[in-house]
Amino acid sequence: MKLSLDSGPGIVVTATGEGWIRVGTAEVRENAVLTRDEVVTPWAAAGFEALVEADFAALLGLKPELVLFGSGGRQRFPAPRLLKPLYEARIGVETMATAAACRTFNILSGEGRRVVAALIVAA
Repeated sequence: MKLSLDSGPGIVVTATGEGWIRVGTAEVRENAVLTRDEVVTPWAAAGFEALVEADFAALLGLKPELVLFGSGGRQRFPAPRLLKPLYEARIGVETMATAAACRTFNILSGEGRRVVAALIVAA
């Protein structure tokens, strides 16, 4: 799926597909974290089924106001206990399919929000 949005400076997801996302002109084929300024890989390298609390706790250092969790090709919710570090820090979490998380990231990042997208990309 090709995405287009003029979101100003910063990271922009320009396309998504099964097992990949494109950030600007660079393809990312591993699970990743996006901030307005950087792509952090690897993240949750073992995939959705192997997620642990520490994967989400690692996002705290990025100081987000909101975390978008892209759960892969379809919406799947992580166990609430895994999100405990974010909840305790009063950081909002939204779960959606990865393509939807990318679209939402572009919009919120373009508005200047401190959003982090934690994405399951690899199949």
